Amino acid sequence: MKEQNEKVYKIVITGLMAALCYVAFTFLKIPIPTFGGDMVALHIGNAFCVLAALLLGGGYGGVAGALGMTIADLIDPAYVTSAPKTFFLKLCIGLVSGFVAHRIAHITEDHDTKYVFKWTLLASIAGLGFNVIMDPIVGYFYKKYILGVEATAAAIMSTWAAGVTFINAVAGTIVVVVVYMAVRPVLKKAGLFFHIGRR
Repeated sequence: MKEQNEKVYKIVITGLMAALCYVAFTFLKIPIPTFGGDMVALHIGNAFCVLAALLLGGGYGGVAGALGMTIADLIDPAYVTSAPKTFFLKLCIGLVSGFVAHRIAHITEDHDTKYVFKWTLLASIAGLGFNVIMDPIVGYFYKKYILGVEATAAAIMSTWAAGVTFINAVAGTIVVVVVYMAVRPVLKKAGLFFHIGRR
């Protein structure tokens, strides 16, 4: 695939992944109210952010997640105040997952299935695990210092969110590994598989 066509294709797939992030969060979530009127949700939107990072690279994956999930937040009044935090965290999920998958493991090179499975799993855990750790921390400071929520209430909301984020991470990791391992050989056969980092 020519470099110019490859870039256009990556942008198109990034848009598709952003749309999947949006759809997964907007229409497939289970909203959960928390103490203080905040909302969290069970969803698999982050999985498409990681999947994009594995298929296209960390930057593209991060942008897909950041755009898709932030737009979903902005459209839903219950989550609109979380939009800036969402943009930052989803961008980081993609960057972390992409770093592990492509800079450490080079999973788009020729490796056996066991190697690819292992590093797909580890990259997903790294990206979504980052979110499990950072979402409550960033959420606490965001709620306290940006939104002006009282410290105790902010801490309780962030703790509750951490539990939900962990469940999302486990479900998302399963989705990412299953889908990536299924589409990888199909994309290779169709000549649409990108070798990330190779020049």
